[in-house]
Amino acid sequence: MKTKYKATQYIDALTIPLGWSENNIADLSGKKFLITGATSGLGAQCARVLLRKGAEVTITARDLKKAEKVEAAFGKFSGTLEVVEMDLADLASVRAAASTINNGINKNGKKYDGVILNAGIMATPYSSTKDGFELQMGTNHLGHFALAGLIHKKIAGRIVSVASQAHRIGSFGSNSIDDIRDRCCGVGKYSPWAAYGSSKLANLLFIAELERRRLANKWDLTPLAAHPGWAATNLFGVAPAMAGKHLQEKVMNEINKVFAQSAEMGALPLLAALTFPNLIGSSYVGPSQYFEMRGTPKLTRARALAYDQVLAGNLWTVSEELTGVSWENSARA
Repeated sequence: MKTKYKATQYIDALTIPLGWSENNIADLSGKKFLITGATSGLGAQCARVLLRKGAEVTITARDLKKAEKVEAAFGKFSGTLEVVEMDLADLASVRAAASTINNGINKNGKKYDGVILNAGIMATPYSSTKDGFELQMGTNHLGHFALAGLIHKKIAGRIVSVASQAHRIGSFGSNSIDDIRDRCCGVGKYSPWAAYGSSKLANLLFIAELERRRLANKWDLTPLAAHPGWAATNLFGVAPAMAGKHLQEKVMNEINKVFAQSAEMGALPLLAALTFPNLIGSSYVGPSQYFEMRGTPKLTRARALAYDQVLAGNLWTVSEELTGVSWENSARA
């Protein structure tokens, strides 16, 4: 006699329980993870938790001096830490980091059990990357797209893109290839927050399209997304600092201290997306309270535009064109 399962039983199996925390993460000894931008904030907190659980952790860093401080602080944990220098705003640096990951750190053939694409900037004054991309799109999306495409043969588990509620204000105009290319290259009127929202929308479109392509190509990874809500990191102070508005920088940092949840709490959705069992591809995890701005993790949904297949496909095409990275070709390399 066949056992009949109710739909609620299936849903319950995929539901992150209320109050989930790092204490629910099993021992990770023997597991290997990669986190971009982990010298502070959410990335550092995720690395800290994974190392506590005994994992092997690779982090990327633009500033190796900051990375040395992180190594010293994390040396007491049972896991092991490796550092790779990388600047997401410079494709030459991204390619060098990918080469190190593919041919150096992973020369023993061991693949990553999970990757968190975490590094990012927010609402910065207009600037360009070394390759001529608008800085936020270049750093938050294109740099990560290139890195992940170059190393995805080394990933045998989950790849988590860190999005934001700001994706709800993102746009790519008509969603055409020309409008997407213009947004990536900073053509037209510039708004710091609109550009940030578009870069975070791109993170979600990337994950949705990656899920479709990994099913078609039978790639050995599972794409997911997560957002931290409003977490107290130094991200809010970067844009005023770049603009030389030091009073605004101090004010933003003080507001963070009062209203934002801690980096420890903000990292939980990322860690849940990375480690919670049975999550399906393209799942999205965020905080559970106050309009998803704080609280323990839950499964959530992005705005409808983040699942638009035509827009996602067009963004993928432009991303490959601008970065010169073809995922299909790198899979056969």
